[in-house]
Amino acid sequence: MEAIILAGGLGTRLREVIWDLPKPMAPVLGKPFLHYILERLEMQGVRRVILAVGYKHETISSYFGHRFGEIRIAYSVEEEPLGTGGALKKAMTQISSDQVLVLNGDTLFHVDIPQLVQVHKERAADLTLSLKPMKRFDRYGAVIVSSDCRVLSFEEKRMCESGLINGGVYVARTDLWDLFELLAAPFSFEQFLGSPDAQKLHMYGFPSEGYFIDIGIPEDYERAKSELGTGSGDR
Repeated sequence: MEAIILAGGLGTRLREVIWDLPKPMAPVLGKPFLHYILERLEMQGVRRVILAVGYKHETISSYFGHRFGEIRIAYSVEEEPLGTGGALKKAMTQISSDQVLVLNGDTLFHVDIPQLVQVHKERAADLTLSLKPMKRFDRYGAVIVSSDCRVLSFEEKRMCESGLINGGVYVARTDLWDLFELLAAPFSFEQFLGSPDAQKLHMYGFPSEGYFIDIGIPEDYERAKSELGTGSGDR
């Protein structure tokens, strides 16, 4: 399986603690956060990764080069901001298979990737989203699914007692964007998912209770350093 990691984030909300590093390069116990994502992918059999990079991309390429253990690394560089959607669309031109794994570079979610891919194929889905069950949250919007886990809608951020959130790990058809020729960069992949156009897709959810951490805000970045240090992120 090939994978694309969206690693072009500016890390604006983390600027006070990581200064001018790309968000996936935020140090956690002496290693970039991106290291833990790649480590998890290697464990689950991914052997080729495209890093979709932008802001200070040289910092990432000089650290990781073109190999991480058994994983071969290539780069898709955005010369100007494309948004997560534009960056993904550009990176998909380097994928050779008809399905691709997509991950956010600031989120670690321990999804069973082989099972995620299997479910995606069994449903003949265009796009399958990993979903994390959560309680009492207001930082994320909830994803509403049917009894067979077809994605019905995306709710705006608000306080929810319980629900499913987008976990930032996807399986997608690599020709996904062929269905939407009018989509021009820059655009947000996340906002696209909630648009009327996306409702044309066969889009399913894949709930998982795996370990989840999103380092997008300083509080959760500090939590990542604590939890990954105690082995919580190995479960």
